[in-house]
Amino acid sequence: QKNSCVLPEDLKNFYLMTDGFQMTWSVKTDDTPMPLGSMVINSVSKLCRLGGSSMYTLPSAPTLADLEDDTDEEGNGDKPEKPHFDSRSLIFELDPCNGNGKVCLVYKHAEPVVSPDTEIWFLDRALYWHFLTKTFTAYYRLLITHLGLPQWQYAFTSYGVSPQAKQWFNMYKPITINTALLSEEADCFVNKLDPNKVFKSKNKTPVLKKKPLSQPPGSQKSQTSMTSAKTSSLAGNSARK
Repeated sequence: QKNSCVLPEDLKNFYLMTDGFQMTWSVKTDDTPMPLGSMVINSVSKLCRLGGSSMYTLPSAPTLADLEDDTDEEGNGDKPEKPHFDSRSLIFELDPCNGNGKVCLVYKHAEPVVSPDTEIWFLDRALYWHFLTKTFTAYYRLLITHLGLPQWQYAFTSYGVSPQAKQWFNMYKPITINTALLSEEADCFVNKLDPNKVFKSKNKTPVLKKKPLSQPPGSQKSQTSMTSAKTSSLAGNSARK
């Protein structure tokens, strides 16, 4: 009522079920949990409008509308028309993106009457707009699909995610960040298991046990005869005595 606009049906149904959404997950490095993924949909009370007020408390401070670059080509080819920070558009923040930008619900046609058609756009830190989806439902699916990884919205920009964020993508969402390679080689990301290599037994070198040297049978017989001879000679000597 304050902004004379109506929420899209899918977003309204979402807020009827839950007043916002936030889920974070961590990874364990060196037995220490480190926050990594973050999925956020602002509550109704935090669904703040952008572009109307000044960013600073100083008098005559510039607003987002003053900083808007009108030199960008809009609506050429397949590119949709970009939102405006002035009265031509109504923009509401859905996700602060941990300071990496803002995901916004945009009413692009607000004059003379606010159009019910909305889109989801990403505003980066340089105040450039990047189109995400036409509906909130489609954006919500993107959010879940990308697991809330850091800077995942930059995958839909011309300059892409940072090298650090790309490492996390390669670990948890390799197909998403390497779609070009996937289209070239279908089996690029298929895990191929070779049982012969996985269950291959290690060839252990047998340990040779040293056996005691066995004497030949002839030597044993000679030793037996010598022993018996010595015994008989000793018996004869004792008899003579």
